[in-house]
Amino acid sequence: MSLADSVRSAVAWRSGSQIVAQIITWSVTLAVVRILDPGDYGLFAMGQVIITFLSFLNGYGFASALIQRETIDRQMVRQTFGMLILVNFALAAIQFALAPVVADYYGQPLVEKLLHVQVLLFLSVPFVAIPEVLLVRELDFKRPAVVNIIAALISAGTALTCALAGLGVWALVWAPIALFWTRAIGLTIAAKSLDWPSFDFRGSKHLFTYGTWVLASHFCWTIATQADIFFAGSRLDPHDVGLYAEAIFLVTIITARFIPPLNDVAFPSFARLQSDRETLARAFLTAVRLIMLVVSPIFLGMYASAEPLVLTAFGPKWGEMAPIAATLALAMPAFTVYILFSPAFNAIDRPDLSAKSSAVVAAILITAFLIGLNDGSIGLARAWVFASPLLPLAALFIGGPALRIDGRGLLGAVTPGLGAACGMALVVKLVASLLPAMPAPMELAVLVSTGGLAYLALVFVLRRDMLFEIIDLVIRRRAPPVPSA
Repeated sequence: MSLADSVRSAVAWRSGSQIVAQIITWSVTLAVVRILDPGDYGLFAMGQVIITFLSFLNGYGFASALIQRETIDRQMVRQTFGMLILVNFALAAIQFALAPVVADYYGQPLVEKLLHVQVLLFLSVPFVAIPEVLLVRELDFKRPAVVNIIAALISAGTALTCALAGLGVWALVWAPIALFWTRAIGLTIAAKSLDWPSFDFRGSKHLFTYGTWVLASHFCWTIATQADIFFAGSRLDPHDVGLYAEAIFLVTIITARFIPPLNDVAFPSFARLQSDRETLARAFLTAVRLIMLVVSPIFLGMYASAEPLVLTAFGPKWGEMAPIAATLALAMPAFTVYILFSPAFNAIDRPDLSAKSSAVVAAILITAFLIGLNDGSIGLARAWVFASPLLPLAALFIGGPALRIDGRGLLGAVTPGLGAACGMALVVKLVASLLPAMPAPMELAVLVSTGGLAYLALVFVLRRDMLFEIIDLVIRRRAPPVPSA
């Protein structure tokens, strides 16, 4: 197949399997969230801070180097496997040792037990990463798609069974462990990749250098995205932390669940274009434009219909979450643009640009969180809004010249979708203010229908050609051709 055909197939399998897996996960999550209490999610979020912080060291950057390289051999794969085993077994030991310290910091003894069990996550990483990157390198997303759906089913079943059994927060712990280990076994079988690791690292300088830069990027990114929960955990009670954590979960469903799969395809695709920087730049801006056309109305729609959305999806006891979610949704378009830069930087063998931009972003967000925390959870949400426009600007300033893109090109890619989505949000807010009292699900249905029609009408009037791009991308799952120079 040509590169374009391979990319279309990869996007279809990766995004399609992600949608199916998320439907499975969300269906069970919405059931579990009605069984558990906000405090359970608060305790889980506290433990997740240390897990996420350590995860930046899990060595995935070493594995990613196998994708970026034009050619690889068996010894290189075995060396990478050896690096991953050493790193992740060490991380498991560190987490086990730190568990009581973290529990004392939060004043929650149960957090220690949670962290002790969750070391199983790190032990699975080497057996997930190696087969996954070998398949991704060939743009083979069909076999991983099947594995991911099976893993989602097993994880969802584990979560629901534990919740119904009255295990509380443990339902949130055992579900991801089941997910990781199912993926580890399934991907290893699919890629036929099980081999002896090599701990002889001679000749692996590029793997180590590339992986170290990716590690640095993940480190800064982890600090930036976990600082809010880390600060909130010591200043707010578990109930408020749980409300904020689930609001973050709700509004980042798109950025955390659907954008990474697209980036998974973008990385190896951009890597094949790394010698033609002008074509890569046009492909990057095309990807930004298409993604913003799709996600902008979703985020602005969440903002305009936050209350019925939260009440419908989470239930009445989560009603306090609505203003937090509405505020956070306003920050997500800019946040989405920022996270699209990383695969492009890594594809051109410049993971240092990802690391540098992540460091700047970490400084921006930490400063904003420290200021916003004075107003509690809603203050943290406002901090995201004020800081978010600076994130893509930082990435553009640091790495724009290397990608051959400038502010004018990026603005031209972002504004069509975002502008139409802002107009749509105004229409939805107006309709919401005129509606009589009605059940939350019915109100949400009216607002979603109104928003969808308003957005399509605005795009049709202002940029009809882009309406057909949306249809190609979402319905036909076919990316339009990259414009020539």
